[in-house]
Amino acid sequence: MEFKDYYKIMGVERTATQDDIKRAYRKLSRKYHPDVSKEPDAEERFKSVGEAYEVLKDPEKRAAYDQLGMDWKSGQDFRPPPEWDQGFEFRGGGFTDGDASQFSDFFESLFGRAGAAQGRAGGEHFGMGGEDTHAKVFINLEDAYHGATRTITLRHTELGADGRPQLKNRTLNVKVPKGVHQGQHIRLSGQGGAGVGQGKAGDLYLEIEFEPHSFYRVEGRDVYLDLPVAPWEAALGATVSVPTPDGKVELKVPPGSRSGGKMRLKGKGIPGKSVGDFYVVLQVVLPPAESDEAKALYREMAQKMAFNPRAALGV
Repeated sequence: MEFKDYYKIMGVERTATQDDIKRAYRKLSRKYHPDVSKEPDAEERFKSVGEAYEVLKDPEKRAAYDQLGMDWKSGQDFRPPPEWDQGFEFRGGGFTDGDASQFSDFFESLFGRAGAAQGRAGGEHFGMGGEDTHAKVFINLEDAYHGATRTITLRHTELGADGRPQLKNRTLNVKVPKGVHQGQHIRLSGQGGAGVGQGKAGDLYLEIEFEPHSFYRVEGRDVYLDLPVAPWEAALGATVSVPTPDGKVELKVPPGSRSGGKMRLKGKGIPGKSVGDFYVVLQVVLPPAESDEAKALYREMAQKMAFNPRAALGV
């Protein structure tokens, strides 16, 4: 079955207003009316124009046709998606320009024989579900530990009075549940693209992404922190305070620790059915030699400690 480009039949652009379509229909219906036209294919052209106008004059039908028509071009073989095998269901004023049963198989594949019959009786049902939409929501890492409510602003499409889509802003208060992780999707039922006619709205899927943190980094459900320690804390051992997204904890640094040493706090990562861990990566930080006293201490260490940091290199 050939896909019919109703815009091409009407001689208008896809961006045409409803008034543009009405004017085009009046002009073409006069030109190809079988009682007055001298064109050899006038009757067929008249039917095609009537069929195109039957769809494009109605903002809901036009929106449904536009959504489907993005995947086809005039002359291509048309096979309706499986979910549209029964045609659209819609409510409206019925088919007003002649007998809808005279329209093409393409028209019936979209709107259905039953729908056409109901349209002639004035009991039309029209509906097409809205598209699912996707967006990202940025949260703080602490939100994953405790949950939060965030306000987001999305741009969405609504049909204007002329049947053309218009971009508008929409604000939503989103509840972020405790235990979400990076890349997870939150589904908001009915908050996606608007349905056409009696069709239900689609769903909105929000992808969770963490805002960059000044000292935490995240891998899956595990959280990492580079923890600065003084040389004597690493050498002699010490109990130090460590910040976590869930609050401060006390950590025992074992004697003889080195930079890059990793310590695990089990179950202190992002909560959930599979709880993550919190990893502390030790970073030994040398105190600056900015005073005479500090410089004297470094000289004393150099004299009293037989320490060659390059011994493993053989020099």
